[in-house]
Amino acid sequence: MDLRVSAAVLLAVLMAGCGSSSNSSMTTPSPSNGTTVTIVTGAQSMTTTAYSPNPVTVSVGATVTWVNNDNTAHTATSNNGAFDTGAIPAGGRFSRQFSNTGSFAYHCSFHPNMIATLNVQ
Repeated sequence: MDLRVSAAVLLAVLMAGCGSSSNSSMTTPSPSNGTTVTIVTGAQSMTTTAYSPNPVTVSVGATVTWVNNDNTAHTATSNNGAFDTGAIPAGGRFSRQFSNTGSFAYHCSFHPNMIATLNVQ
């Protein structure tokens, strides 16, 4: 009797873990919902090519993710105070959703020669 109960419990656990094979409830971010800006290797000695792409244009509501591929910390700090990623360590990333339209010039607060523009439409 205990063997049958154990088998029934095991079967119930396995079936619960399987779930549906439909992906209709899962959402995958599309390019229109966000974009990635890379801080390139050697960025601290660059100007308009330190952030790639530059400029970048996204839709209102999109999320921008900055990925630091350099070997030192950097920021993405808007010139008008609209956003600041804070220090993004080497190999790190920072994401922010943008809900207002505008053109935002930004720079690295550690390396002010690194400059870029984010356009939100």
